Amino acid sequence: MRCLVTGGAGFIGSNLVDALLARGDAVTAVDDLSTGRRENLDAALAAGAELVELDIRDGAALGACVTAARPEVVFHLAAQIDVRRSVADPAFDASINVGGTANLLEAVRAAGSPRVVFVSTGGAIYGEGEGQRLPLAEEAPLAPLSPYGQSKLCGEGYMSLYERLYGLSTVSLRLGNVYGPRQDPLGEAGVIAIFCGRLRAGGRPTVYGDGRQTRDYIYVGDVVGAALAAAGSEASGPINVGTGIETDVLELAARLGELGGAEGFEPEFADARPGEVQRIAIDPGRAERELGWRATVGLDEGLRLTLDSL
Repeated sequence: MRCLVTGGAGFIGSNLVDALLARGDAVTAVDDLSTGRRENLDAALAAGAELVELDIRDGAALGACVTAARPEVVFHLAAQIDVRRSVADPAFDASINVGGTANLLEAVRAAGSPRVVFVSTGGAIYGEGEGQRLPLAEEAPLAPLSPYGQSKLCGEGYMSLYERLYGLSTVSLRLGNVYGPRQDPLGEAGVIAIFCGRLRAGGRPTVYGDGRQTRDYIYVGDVVGAALAAAGSEASGPINVGTGIETDVLELAARLGELGGAEGFEPEFADARPGEVQRIAIDPGRAERELGWRATVGLDEGLRLTLDSL
């Protein structure tokens, strides 16, 4: 099968590219390498994948790329993912996550590609989970607290719009907080990658706020499995990809310290950051029912795999 992966040199994208190649697919990765890394694709390029360097805000270049690749499935992961940057510069965030997504859908429509898997967010799109019955299902109210979450919600809306207008087959995966190998501990990473980097460097974790904020942590290998299952299904609309389990930041630091044999891995506290929710966990029931998918990597196993990759 011919596949195109936007954001293919990024953390999740490069793991997905590897999985597609492993099952025998022809893969074109699209990335502007602003946050993605070419070295993430070294093995994939040696195995026959193609990397096209372009910015998805360039509609003409993206259209030419999709036309040339003739993909049967498009996985759309290219995005501005930094919540803090989205708060500081919401127009920049929207130019990539909304404008870039619209460009991709136009390119796919023109090329006649039959299936689009859009990687959205479950961690930011629902807004504050405090006071609600967690984990949240897809029918829960949507109230993003950051421009990043709002832009991803808009991207989902474009997916549905292109289904209604043009008959495109699309599905949106609302991911929990993804972690695992290749997540950059020095870049716009999640807390697990940052904590792992601090642990390996002999430092201490910085905890923003009181450390009681919870997230639904999902291992990157499980996310890749969900994306492959979604591509091969006829499911449409939003589907949560998470564990349904809340873990707070203090517990996360303690478990990492224990796994890494660092008794002094005690947090340093800093002011809470705007745009971040206090509690969230997402219900993966629909993914299990309609995709036959469920998370298989537990948190301790995933943390060990992540630490061992550094």
